[in-house]
This record gives sequence, C-alpha cells and structure tokens, in this order.
Amino acid sequence: MGTHTQTQWLTDYDLYLFGEGTHHRAYEKLGAHPGEMGQRGVYFAVWAPNAELVSVIGEFNAWNPRSNPLQVRPAAGIWEGFVPEIGSGAIYKYHIQSRERGYQVDKADPYGFAAEIRPSTASRVWDLTSYSWGDSEWMANRAKRNALDAPISIYEMHLGSWRRAPDEGNRQLTYRELADQLPEYLSQAGYTHVEFLPVTEHPFDGSWGYETTGYFAPTSRFGSPTDFMLLVDALHRKGIGVILDWVPAHFPKDEAGLGYFDGTHLYEHADPRQGEQPDWNTLVFNYGRREVQSFLISNALFWLDKYHVDGLRVDAVASMLYLDYGRREGEWIPNRFGGKENIEALHCLREINQQVYAAFPDAMMIAEESTAWPMVSRPVYLGGVGFGFKWNMGWMHDILDYMSKDPVFRSYQHHKITFGLLYAFTENFILPFSHDEVVYGKGSMLGKMPGDEWQKFANLRLLYGFMFGHPGKKLLFMGGEFGQWSEWNHDTSLDWHLLERPFHAGLARWVRDLNTLYRGEAALYEVDFDPAGFEWVDCNDFERSVVSFIRKAKDPGNVMLFVCNFTPVPRQNYRVGVPLEGEWKEVLNSDAPLYGGSGQGNMGSIATAPLPIHGRPYSLNMTLPPLSVVVFRPENRNG
Repeated sequence: MGTHTQTQWLTDYDLYLFGEGTHHRAYEKLGAHPGEMGQRGVYFAVWAPNAELVSVIGEFNAWNPRSNPLQVRPAAGIWEGFVPEIGSGAIYKYHIQSRERGYQVDKADPYGFAAEIRPSTASRVWDLTSYSWGDSEWMANRAKRNALDAPISIYEMHLGSWRRAPDEGNRQLTYRELADQLPEYLSQAGYTHVEFLPVTEHPFDGSWGYETTGYFAPTSRFGSPTDFMLLVDALHRKGIGVILDWVPAHFPKDEAGLGYFDGTHLYEHADPRQGEQPDWNTLVFNYGRREVQSFLISNALFWLDKYHVDGLRVDAVASMLYLDYGRREGEWIPNRFGGKENIEALHCLREINQQVYAAFPDAMMIAEESTAWPMVSRPVYLGGVGFGFKWNMGWMHDILDYMSKDPVFRSYQHHKITFGLLYAFTENFILPFSHDEVVYGKGSMLGKMPGDEWQKFANLRLLYGFMFGHPGKKLLFMGGEFGQWSEWNHDTSLDWHLLERPFHAGLARWVRDLNTLYRGEAALYEVDFDPAGFEWVDCNDFERSVVSFIRKAKDPGNVMLFVCNFTPVPRQNYRVGVPLEGEWKEVLNSDAPLYGGSGQGNMGSIATAPLPIHGRPYSLNMTLPPLSVVVFRPENRNG
C-alpha cells in the first residue's frame, strides 16, 4: 500500500496563508481528510519543517514507517500524501524522523478530528460532514440568545462526573446518553446555556480536560465526534446554548502531543523561561510564530464551524497576558520594551477574537482573566482585547469571603458586598461560581456557608438571590444548584440522592425559580453593562447588614426591587424608598416554606406610603425574613 502524491492537496495560496498566520481554516487542509481525492482513501498533511522524513503509520500498514512516506512542500515545511483504501475510523500517527541528532518520534495528529480511547494516543480518521443537523431554528435565532442584553444563565459542568451509571460499575455516561438526559434537565431548571469543561482530547482524567493533546478532537471517552454533534444538536433543539472551555494557554508534555514535535520546539518557545508554565509543568505556545497563530485561530473557528458551538470560554487568559505569570524574579524574559506584558500573546488573542466575531458575529468569546488588565471585553479597535465577556473574579472572591463569615462579623465586611458596583460596568461581566471554587479543600458552595444546617441553606439561597439581582450574567457549577455537600470529585457522580431531602429539593426549586424570574424580567438582564440598569436604594446599612437596590430595564418604568438581609435576625417595619407609588408585589422570597425557609414575609404585596426616604418620594414598610432576599415588582408598572 503506497502513498500516492500525484495530486497536491494544499495550494500555494494555502501555504502562503499558513506561513503568514492567516490561514483561519487550516483544519480544512491539514490533518486527515477521507475521500478527498475522488477515490477511497485519506489525504494527510502535517506541519513538521525540521523533519527529514515523515510517514503515516497505523494498523493499515502494521505501523511500518517505510510503507506510506509523505512528500514535503519545502517552502512551508508541510508534509502531505494520499493513502488509498482506508477511511473513516482508521487509526494513525505520524512517524517523524528529525534532522536533529537522529531524533525519531511517533506523534498524534495536531489537526486530528478524533482520537483513540486513553491510554492509547493515536489519532483516528473521521468524516465530519456526514452528520445531519436539526438545529436550524436555534442557529437562525441565536444572535438574540447570546447578546449583551439577553438573559444568560450558564450551567458549568464536567461531562464525566455529572451523572454516572451506578448499576454498571459507576460508568461514565456517553454523549448519546447525555443527549437523552441533559437538555431536559437544563430546560426544567431554567438555564439558558451550558458550559462544558474542556471536551478536547486529553490523556489524564485528573486534568479535567485542561491538558489538551487533541485540540481538534472531542474526547473519545464518551463516544465519537458524531455523537458529540448529536449532543450539541439535542441541546440546541431544547433551546440551550453550548459554550466550550478552551485552553490556548498551555499544553502537556506528553510524547504524542505537540511538544518538541519535529525534534525542535515547534509549537512552544525553546527557552523554558518563555516556553514552560512552572505552575502546571506544561508548555506554552509560541504566540509570535505565524504557523502557531494559524493553528490557534483555526482551532477556535473549528468548534463554531463544525460543531455549531455557541461560544468559547478561554481559560487562564492572565497566564497568556503576563510573561511573569507563576514565575519568580529571573525566571522570565521581559518584552522588547522591558515590560512584563506578553505582546505576542496579546496580538494573538486579539486576532482570535476578531476572526471569531467576523465569521460568527452571534458567538460568545468569554475570558477567564483574573487580573485588572484593562478593557478585556472591549473591541480591539478601541484598544481592548476583543472578548465579548469576562468572568468577574474579584466580585466572586469578595462575596464568597463575605458569605463565609459568621453573620455577627458581617457588618465589618460590608464593603465586600458593595465594592463590586464601583467597577461593575468597566467590563461585560459574568458572575462565576465555578468548578474552581469547589475543589482543593475549598469546600462545596453549601459547605462554605456558616451556621447550622438551616442557616447554611438560607445563606446559600440568599447568596444566589443576590447574584441574580446583581448586574452581570450568571454562572453556576453543577451540584451547586441543589446543595452538594461534598467537594466536586471528577471520578464520581454528583450526589443526586440529596434531592430526596427537603432542604436540597427546596434549594433546587429556588434556583429554578430564580432562573425563571430572571429570564422573564427584562429589568434583570437588559441593561447589565451600563450604570443606567442599576440603582442603590441603600448600600450603607452596614449595622444591620442589609442592602437594597433597584434593577431597571430599557423601559424606565420596568423596575425590580431587591432587599437582602445578611443576618439571621428578622427585621420588622424595615422601610425602603421606592420611585413609584402603588402596590408592590413580592414576586420572590427566599424564606418561603417551599424553598426550606421559615415562612416570614409580606403577605404577597405591600402598598407604598407617601413617606420619603432614601431620596425617593414613596416607601415600603416591609418585613425582612432572616438570611433572605425578597424581590418586589410594582403592580402598576409600564410594559
């Protein structure tokens, strides 16, 4: 079985674009493409400029490096060739013989569309064109679902540990089984989007997917690429958007992966002060290398193009932006101006964001960026990094620190609830209670709360209520919605049996009702990223640890009032100023018995009195239940 090379698959223009860093669909030409030469077989192409010889090896040729050599295109360092009589499903690697000191290695395909099941590391040929999509309605309308003025409530989850098959030895669910269960669950719970921890192929379960070896391959743990398409399709047909966690910040050192690919540091920097991430013992992309830019930009576009994905949450952006990230003095190299900013990575991120939004203007690009780098979610033409959204890590740390305190001490920490509003509109923020907050001894969301069991649940309902009232889109990691007691463990299922207990069932109902209210009330999402959408009523009542605020829609008559009591002391005759006269309906109360609360409240509604307070002409005299949030809406509002 020889390798046919009579037809060149890559044009000279392909080679030019690839070398220039602007081949934004490189996955259409590199990798393995079945049936592309008009006959049965697979076309292969791989970038290995420092190789002396490259061949395709696999079961089809008994892994013999001499059977199917590829031909080089010297100008680009790309090796290509056609192997007849094989097709979708064939397992293969590239055998690379380097010019460097006789180095030889067998590598998985950097552009491979599928992979063997771990611990095996070969790539697998796959035809991505055969799936018939049924989500045209979603795709036609998703611009409205992903917009800055849309309600966005994200369920972050790890595919391998959401549910398991306990009667089958704790087996992980497949993509197809998830497609049967997940869309209905998310729809019932009221979420608008789901965000998967990385689904890209990775060898080590304990990395949760964050150490990627196959950037173009959904992990084979749960099924085939076609099965993953089916899962995305099923979610779309249920009205749920799909966001993927994406990791262009670093990659592992596994021999079959990208590192030292052709006997040289091809994808990563050669100098370990630039090319290694000491915190994670991983390798860092050489963002200034044009072919690496083609790889990363193509990869971002690939998931939106081939898998109909709605957005990417970009992991560890701070580690990309700062040359000294995780490094001590002398362990990093300053940029050409002497600073610590990674100019090449910044350029690459801007280019990725611009190309994604140019090709998919209705997509979402989300930065997990943990520093005060300015304008992360502002357009590149204004000097920004070009993301659409940014995780609000500062708010998350402050509010979790505040909530973990015994309520007796909260009055001394009052600024931690209010400080976030000083910068809430500097970025397009998502408020994240993510997987990172429920691992490594940090405890579960419920476990962070102080007090006895009743108080822990009341505190958690209050925290979620405050979050849903606060400007910014919402994100909650799986298990947090029903009060998982234990930290997240990637090796086992969530504790679904807890839903049989009243407090846990009540919390799940509370989260569902928060999602339902949030999606149904424009005041809670329409003006998220502009000060016009938010107004403090009283942020200074630190002695009683109470805050009250108003959220507003584009229609100024469409308002919602939130009053949060962060102590276990019920407050009778608590007066709050409001802008509109008449009846105000109590639309949500976290202390209601059906959520596990004590049943204190305001009998469904309160009429205003003409008593001015908090600079407003009318006021409501209300009961604040212990550790609670109460939400009101004027009955006579416009709209």
